[in-house]
Amino acid sequence: MNGRLGYKASFLRVCRLSLIASALGICCLYAAPTQTLDEARITSTLEKRYGERAGMRARAWFKVLSESVTVSEQDKLLKVNNFFNLFRFVDDIKLWGESNYWATPMEFIGVNGGDCEDFSIAKYFTLLQLGVSEDKMRITMVKATSVNQYHMVLAYYETPSSIPLVLDNLDHVIKPATQRADLLPVYSFNGKQLWLNKEQGRGVLAGSSTRLEKWNDLNHRLGVDRLRQPKLKLE
Repeated sequence: MNGRLGYKASFLRVCRLSLIASALGICCLYAAPTQTLDEARITSTLEKRYGERAGMRARAWFKVLSESVTVSEQDKLLKVNNFFNLFRFVDDIKLWGESNYWATPMEFIGVNGGDCEDFSIAKYFTLLQLGVSEDKMRITMVKATSVNQYHMVLAYYETPSSIPLVLDNLDHVIKPATQRADLLPVYSFNGKQLWLNKEQGRGVLAGSSTRLEKWNDLNHRLGVDRLRQPKLKLE
């Protein structure tokens, strides 16, 4: 992922700020979480913007949603993780023409790829749509020692005191954080809060996730009305 050194600089800036907690009203992939999505409009829009195969992926995504409504949260994690890990990893600078671009889930599905934050963001919002509480999820910036780069994963906490499960595009098997010694947590966030992490636990509350400019910009672009065209066509 290009711009990983930028993540470190961003993290240091966050550390210097006096963060004030505030609430962030979560937007979902199209509007509010767990609402009925307009499958026909979303599929048609992605197909028109990105091509026939994008429409096929949208229909496959809706199939995952429909098949996952009544299953356990553990099975929801598995289905969503497996679905998105089929997508291609592509560096931001190659795909979007800029470093550290956070694609929306609809852009990610539309273009059939992205880098680590795009995988994590798509999984987060899909699980949110399936009714998994945002309080159980953290999009987490880590240092991946196996590749010596900053990396992003999704962490799931079954209970507030649980060791989180890690949903990752580098290692496709969902594992407890205690089995991912290759990941050193830096900071994490969800739709409400931001935490600074010093160990593989829940971290220290540092304020509102609205302090993250990339997160604010992403939420502004959610849905299918502000889709961006990639610089690189993957298909």
